[in-house]
Amino acid sequence: MTARGLTAAVTGLGLVTAAGIGADAAWHGVTRSGAARGVRHRDELHGLSCDFMYTIDDLDAENRLGVPAMRMMDRFSQLAVIAAREAVADAGFDTAGWDTDRVAVVIGSAHGGLPFYDEQSTVLAEKGARRVSPKLAPMTTVNSAASSVCMDLGARGPSLSVSTACSSGTVAIGTALQLLRSGACDIAIAGGAESVCSRLLISSACQMRAVSTRRDDPSTACRPFDADRDGFVVGEGAGLVVLERAEHAAARGARVRAGIAGYGASSDAYAAVAPDPEGAGIERALRTALADAAVAPADVGHVNAHGTSTVMNDLIEARMLHRVFGEGPLVTSTKAMTGHALGAAGGIEAALTVLALEKQLVPPTGNLRTRDLRIPIDVVAKEARPAAFECAVKTSMGFGGHNAALVLTKSS
Repeated sequence: MTARGLTAAVTGLGLVTAAGIGADAAWHGVTRSGAARGVRHRDELHGLSCDFMYTIDDLDAENRLGVPAMRMMDRFSQLAVIAAREAVADAGFDTAGWDTDRVAVVIGSAHGGLPFYDEQSTVLAEKGARRVSPKLAPMTTVNSAASSVCMDLGARGPSLSVSTACSSGTVAIGTALQLLRSGACDIAIAGGAESVCSRLLISSACQMRAVSTRRDDPSTACRPFDADRDGFVVGEGAGLVVLERAEHAAARGARVRAGIAGYGASSDAYAAVAPDPEGAGIERALRTALADAAVAPADVGHVNAHGTSTVMNDLIEARMLHRVFGEGPLVTSTKAMTGHALGAAGGIEAALTVLALEKQLVPPTGNLRTRDLRIPIDVVAKEARPAAFECAVKTSMGFGGHNAALVLTKSS
């Protein structure tokens, strides 16, 4: 059955972030005041102008996954599997009893297994072709996260991978919503996963001047919407949600945490790296999502913005949000506490938006000391702000002009 207006029920959350592992810990991490935790200098990046990133240090993936499974997965896939297990458990599923053919998996990533690719490039250069791992392709391709999750959970429905740069996780959730609406599945596990402690990638980001170079104080380097922002700080992580058709969730008596009511996507068709300076593309995606959800701008009480801490992106997005909403919604960027997890960012932030709707609380924008006076929106800073709202929005923008937006609704 096709149902364009179907609102998918969010019944499970899986979060593995530098702010915390697990939904409760991650929520505590993004709502606490003070500088970010989990930011540290990395030996792999020594000598670069940006030699630090947000890192998940206490994951113990070996104990969680087992050595044989770990050896077949790059770290981004490991994070995806751990987040998927958490999301499925949170949704109350016994995977032995579900209809595996009706379970879809859609996971976004911008770079896939880039660290293993880097490692094997070094092996080739230093030791020769005969020492290159035969596991290179299955471990580094973007689809390996979705593939690993399907194998781990026994999910045999549609399995898709999305790679639209930093909007990948958001597009993955929107794609899952479309799969549910089409009748292709009853359950979808969707979001993003990323881990790119790659000297090659970070060197390029430094050359582009996209990342912060505040080496003296990495914990406050990422400061979205601040007058003194100078770039983003890379983070690793995974954020996945379990989506179900509403009647499916009701039939099994599931707890519905929130709804995904609308999705919109667009392309700037402007430049490989720079966004459309007028923000027309992300505005189209947002207005499409609002129309898809049959939600008026005045009904939106909270926006979890893309908010990367880059000078132009923050300004372009803020001006776009003001055109669409005026000064109404409470806006935040949670990247100061999680880092910019690139293709995983949208999945992580969508899950955090579900929690904001549940708790009726908007996280602060970390490290925001002096708001850029050109930013014409109500950005929450310093302390989390209680608010009553039924509807929230998640926006994402990616290199190449890939824009996406989700409309989320409070569970009744």
